[in-house]
Amino acid sequence: MRLLLTSAGIKNSSIHDALVDLLGKPIAESNALFIPTGVYPFPGGPGMAWRAICGKAASQLCELGWKSLGILELSVLPSIEEAAWVPTVRDADALLVWGGDPLFLANWMRRSGLTDLLPTLRSEAVYVGVSAGAMAVTSTFVETYHEPPRAADGPLKSEDIVFATPQGDVDRILVTGQGAGLVDFAVIPHLDHPDHPDASLANAEKWAARIPAPTYAIDDQTALKVTDGTVDIVSEGRWKLFTP
Repeated sequence: MRLLLTSAGIKNSSIHDALVDLLGKPIAESNALFIPTGVYPFPGGPGMAWRAICGKAASQLCELGWKSLGILELSVLPSIEEAAWVPTVRDADALLVWGGDPLFLANWMRRSGLTDLLPTLRSEAVYVGVSAGAMAVTSTFVETYHEPPRAADGPLKSEDIVFATPQGDVDRILVTGQGAGLVDFAVIPHLDHPDHPDASLANAEKWAARIPAPTYAIDDQTALKVTDGTVDIVSEGRWKLFTP
């Protein structure tokens, strides 16, 4: 399986071209499945999912002109027969995994069986991760929360810390989570984004120090293109690699 791990979807022509290259054919000839699961824990999550599906979100993904587009909701998969959904996933050219809460998303990837299925998909299939969708395929990731996350979304560990943000010091709980392990590095998205003040370069360096793997901090104009384990940086913006 090939991967395109992004902070905010297909934000520029370089990331778009990388997606087409990974697919090995035009988007108009490719079938995709969209996974909105990670956004539901957020207030207004259902509306965010609808906007993404309809192409009304800030980041492009569903509206790229796919030959076909289906919705794969991970939380319903344990209640239906695998024969009803596994062949559809195996036939897809691309899995489009939206953002949201990475702990919640990684939990449902495990519970649904998708985590176990992903390594068995054909080599030409492309996993396109957006924000939490990019984090959830790593072995280890970190995220901050205002309140302690649900233990049901573990395994995880946490510690209380304070981060400096443009608005002043803000209390956060830094949580280390476990992902699908498809890649041997970690991802910190939204580097230096004004709407994600925690994700400053200084804080990214602190978070990366808690991850036992190389960690890429990427902004919304950057993506990681992974083919046969080789990582290529696709960027019209800013990124930084931290090594353990």
